[in-house]
Amino acid sequence: MNFETIDIVIFVAYCALILGIGLYVSRDKKGHQKNAEDYFLASKSLPWWAIGASLIAANISAEQFIGMTGSGFAIGLAIASYEWMAALTLLIVGKFFLPVFIEKGLYTIPEFIEKRYSTNLKTILAVFWLALYVFVNLTSVLYLGAKALDTIVGTGNGDYMMISIIGLALFAAAYSLWGGLSAVAWTDVLQVVLLIIGGLITAYIALDQLVPGGGVIAGLKHMYEVVPQKFSMILEKGEVITPNGKDAWWDLPGLAVLVGGMWVANLYYWGFNQYIIQRTLAAKSLKESQKGIAFAGFLKLIIPLIVVIPGIAAYVLNADASGSLTTETVSSGFIGLDGTIANDNAYPWLIRNLVPSGVKGLVLAALAAAIVSSLASMLNSTATIFTMDIYKPYINKNANDKQTVNVGRTTAFVALVIASIIAPALGNLGQAFQFIQEYTGVVSPGILAVFLAGLFWKKATNNAAIIGVLASIPIALYFKVGPNGWLESAMFVNIPFMHQMFITCILSLVIIGAVSYMEAKGQDDPKGIDVSGGLFKTSAAFNISAFIILIILAFLYAFFW
Repeated sequence: MNFETIDIVIFVAYCALILGIGLYVSRDKKGHQKNAEDYFLASKSLPWWAIGASLIAANISAEQFIGMTGSGFAIGLAIASYEWMAALTLLIVGKFFLPVFIEKGLYTIPEFIEKRYSTNLKTILAVFWLALYVFVNLTSVLYLGAKALDTIVGTGNGDYMMISIIGLALFAAAYSLWGGLSAVAWTDVLQVVLLIIGGLITAYIALDQLVPGGGVIAGLKHMYEVVPQKFSMILEKGEVITPNGKDAWWDLPGLAVLVGGMWVANLYYWGFNQYIIQRTLAAKSLKESQKGIAFAGFLKLIIPLIVVIPGIAAYVLNADASGSLTTETVSSGFIGLDGTIANDNAYPWLIRNLVPSGVKGLVLAALAAAIVSSLASMLNSTATIFTMDIYKPYINKNANDKQTVNVGRTTAFVALVIASIIAPALGNLGQAFQFIQEYTGVVSPGILAVFLAGLFWKKATNNAAIIGVLASIPIALYFKVGPNGWLESAMFVNIPFMHQMFITCILSLVIIGAVSYMEAKGQDDPKGIDVSGGLFKTSAAFNISAFIILIILAFLYAFFW
């Protein structure tokens, strides 16, 4: 790819600006030693707009720009349910989860488990989350980000993979390890503006190329006429077949995106994921945090414009006159090493082939912003969980502020080194976004069941929670080893992974309920949470925002049904 001087200047300016902001906001104030609250919760000083922007910046990464654009290429607008249903999920988290978390003064999500259940269960889940962040989240973001940069800047054959991984890792570490959540959150405000602007520019250019006369509206109309099946939000079996021959219904099975397993994925991610929920815990107040959640909900509504629509446009640009795609009609930039069509090359292909010189630097900076902001958030949350849930309780109970902050920095650095070593080995993940959802879907249903029971059912006991979360793994694996899974056997059923998650979560809740009843004979658990007394009362601003978001969602699903 040919980068003009202006592209290089824009990209370098972006890097310098992010580092400057990160280091400036995280500087030690005169006469004040940075403590745990400063480092891990940004001194509990974040305003609503910073919280909302930071939530989106932490969420939007290579998974979306590369993975979800690839799914838009392969499946269509239906994949946007992950974004649009997330807007509704955020409202639920803001109204029903945050009041409990903030009232208890939490630093980490595992800390809630300790206060509601026991230290043993907290430690089990803390270790699990550390492993998930290091070996799945950090590793996949580094890999997908480096893959994108290698495709855009290099040839796509892996020549720049290791350099890209190291560069992204060092960039994220440069300000997040020193500054903590303060540096992460305040730089996220700029990063989210940049990634939205860059994403919209790419979408505009892609749509403008679809018809000879150009124009975004004309491009949208052309897409809808050529591939109308890719604008269906609720898929029927056999309605959309991906370029590699897979029925998209297996990834997004009809109404499950509205009333089934999508809720398991979204509630787990937005409600009980440390690197997401941590910035809401750093708010000035509960009302400020809830306003930030609502702001993030509005931003979620526009994300499909920058991560799904470009994928559909890339499909149409590579399809024949009938809207069909084969290895003969598709650009060589989409053909993987195994000879199949590489869906996740859609976004890099757009930047490489359509974005003009002079704009490439801005778009590349937007992509880097999405990757680096997520990396920084994950690093800070990994450090928070290890320091507050492992180091302080078990290794050094009397650790002072300086020791605590230094351990956090060391933890983040070690996690980044491990992820950087593992990332190149991930190989070709196909539709990476779907791969990550399915992998996480093995463990998320049981954890969600434990949290839901702990939040809203006073009778749930610690032993029931431990049995429920452990039982959820073999239940989930039962579905995974079915036909087309890891083993071929008539003993197993074959259903979409969203159905698997939903059934696993329901069965886990049943197990928790049954064990709790047998153990406590119907009595309330001593650690049960009292959710009465107006705990869930929300402000007029939040309620009005929620109503507007619900109206917009109803229109979108009615229009694209």
